[in-house]
Amino acid sequence: MSGTVIFSKLIFIGALEQGFIYALVALALFLSFSILDIADLSTDGCFTLGCVVSAIMTVNGYPVLGLLVAILAGVCSGFVTAILQTKLGVESILAGIIVNTALYTINMAVMGFVANVNIFGCDTVFSKAKIFLPDEYYKLIIVVIIVIIVGVLLSFFLKTKLGLSIRATGDNVYMVRASSINPAFTITVGLCVANSLTALSGGILAQYQKSANIDVGTGMVTIGLASLIIGETLFGKRSIRVRIVGVVLGSCLYRVIIALALRLNIPADFLKLISASIVAIAIIIPYMKKKTRFLINRRVSKKEIENMYDQEDL
Repeated sequence: MSGTVIFSKLIFIGALEQGFIYALVALALFLSFSILDIADLSTDGCFTLGCVVSAIMTVNGYPVLGLLVAILAGVCSGFVTAILQTKLGVESILAGIIVNTALYTINMAVMGFVANVNIFGCDTVFSKAKIFLPDEYYKLIIVVIIVIIVGVLLSFFLKTKLGLSIRATGDNVYMVRASSINPAFTITVGLCVANSLTALSGGILAQYQKSANIDVGTGMVTIGLASLIIGETLFGKRSIRVRIVGVVLGSCLYRVIIALALRLNIPADFLKLISASIVAIAIIIPYMKKKTRFLINRRVSKKEIENMYDQEDL
């Protein structure tokens, strides 16, 4: 099988489209996991929430409003998670699990207690913009524009006084409290923003694939972490702007890898294993680099000490 057949232009464009959609989840985890240092496990349910809300609004003829309502639903999810952590003393991991479990029922209720919602034949943000854009690239252009807007706004937000307070909260919550900044407020704002991005990603995906189902968010934490860690491995922890770009490119690279795996006839049931392996490898690489550098420096230092003793003996 030739290389062109294995990975065609159409497949590559599709991988990029999905990469930019899921990049919003990666940016959400960048904010909660990397900046706030909080393991938010409500991501799966929040993604599904945005997906089903957007689908229902689209069915009723409001695709653009559907994305806005999805964002608002994500904010509500993040707010509940934050309240459990900051006001009720629930650990971050447990708070995420509780909210994620509750969201399953909420998502089913939004869908009318059916497992799937189809929006074929309904206008979406993609079909509305298609008349102004090239047929082959209109979906890619739309998701790129959305991600660029979100990335610029997030970069600007994290450089404001509130954004700097959120970053400081993740670095040292005790120092923030000593500086008369309320960490409960910064954590709440950070989680609301992060979950709004997750829900927006789900909302866009619903209109992109013209359907929503109750299990669409399963494994979204793993996908987001894979994209996040790939980006941080490639670009390192530099400026906020560079890190945001790295997260987005990491998401695209992850989707390209998954698309390539599918084209190599790897069973779809193995994709979760591949995702977990990518996360593990991306985490191990920086550690191995650091350990290798340490061993090399130790060997050099040992040689220098031996040479010094040899010179003294002479």
